[in-house]
This record gives sequence, C-alpha cells and structure tokens, in this order.
Amino acid sequence: MSRATYFVQECPTCGRMLQIRVEYLGKTLVCQHCRGEFDARDPATLPPAANLSNSMLLDRAEQLLGSGVDGRLRVS
Repeated sequence: MSRATYFVQECPTCGRMLQIRVEYLGKTLVCQHCRGEFDARDPATLPPAANLSNSMLLDRAEQLLGSGVDGRLRVS
C-alpha cells in the first residue's frame, strides 16, 4: 500500500497551515476551517501575503462578504 504525499499551504483566508495531498495541486479546494476557496499551488510559487495589492485584498473581502445567505454575512 502506497502512502500519500502531502505539502503544506497556508489558507489565504484564515491563515491556517493546511496539509494538502500532492495530487490536488492545481485544483480548487475549500478550507475545512473557514470554508474559504483557494487553488492548491506549489508553495514556492505563491507570492508572500505582504505583496498582495490593495485591490486584490478588497476583491477577496467583497467575495467573502457576498458569500452569505441572501447577501448577509453568516455568523457562527
């Protein structure tokens, strides 16, 4: 029986470090903690979070705010 190979990637939404199977590289995944969507990418190719532009951050905030039911933010 072969063992799965994993890599570690930070969730761009909540910042948690996630173990991701190598076979999921290039696929869109959902964080099990915050439900944020992200693409599984080789960590060496990811830009540092500090280099994200303001427009990218605002676009992400709009996306998250719009993901609630009927446009309302879900609170747990």
